[in-house]
Amino acid sequence: MRLTSSIAYLSAALALAGGATTAAHATVLDSVKQRGVLNCGTDNTTPGFGYLNPKTSKMEGVDVDLCRATAAAIFGDPEKVNFVVVTDKSRFNAVQTGQVDIVYAHTSVFASRAAALAVDFLPAYFFDGGGVMVTAASGVKSFNELSGAAVCTTQGSGSEATIAQEVKARNIANTKILTFDSSEKLFSALTSGRCNAMFTDKSALAAWRGSSQKPSDYVILPETLGVAPFAGIVVQNDPEWRKLMTWTLYALFQAEDWGITTANLAEMQKSADPSIQKFLGVNGGFGADFHVPDTFVSDMIKGVGNYGEIYDRSLGPKTPLYLERDKSPNALFKNGGLLYSILWL
Repeated sequence: MRLTSSIAYLSAALALAGGATTAAHATVLDSVKQRGVLNCGTDNTTPGFGYLNPKTSKMEGVDVDLCRATAAAIFGDPEKVNFVVVTDKSRFNAVQTGQVDIVYAHTSVFASRAAALAVDFLPAYFFDGGGVMVTAASGVKSFNELSGAAVCTTQGSGSEATIAQEVKARNIANTKILTFDSSEKLFSALTSGRCNAMFTDKSALAAWRGSSQKPSDYVILPETLGVAPFAGIVVQNDPEWRKLMTWTLYALFQAEDWGITTANLAEMQKSADPSIQKFLGVNGGFGADFHVPDTFVSDMIKGVGNYGEIYDRSLGPKTPLYLERDKSPNALFKNGGLLYSILWL
């Protein structure tokens, strides 16, 4: 009887240990599938990237669409996403603590950040740089004219360190740096006169200027202070999740490169090209390699379009925030830019 009890106890212990091992090796992808919805961290105060449009009460922007594309890749449905608002200060902790599965929130990647934080960065999807916006009434034409000014930027961002370095390097006297927890508050501080200048990514400056009631009231100074390549953030030490997130992004670049759009997707799925067939999940695909359906690329394109469509929807020529892509770092490599996909075959 003792022996039976011991065996039963040992069996139970092994079962528990086995369950713990399984849980310990569960990936973010497993959790997302079990939950049935993607928790995607993004901003809701930055037009063009992550913005809650007060007119429609809907989230919109490049970062928002990348969240939706991710949901489409996993579930075949871009609406199976829960947007979790993060700030410059909270976004890394949100990933590390599992509050979100991924963050797309106009986050710059650089060496010290990549080395110090227990997160992994995905490939860059947008290239930006720091800039300064002032009111047209101020008459300021250059960053060097900000002696004695109050300059506002966001808490916990790379911009906070960059502005301090630039002020010191240029020997600009008596400059006061104020920090806020969102770009919306930065713009409010500029418009109210609490700050003389607003320092953040140039794309964000263009977005706020373009969406203001009178854009001509604001001037973006010509200097670009620092380089800011934006990248998504995922938890460290989960290669399965990181690989999937990496290749969903490459797929959006590749789809634009091959001219595969929401409008012509059905036609392209009939292509005789075996590379395009496999890419789109026709007669096989790459899904098994990433533990998602073979149609995951088609599902993303159907849901949100290729990268160019995502860009144009929020930052293209038909938007008030228009940021030119042609021959800029944000163009495809074949068009003189830095965006390209690793080969699929």
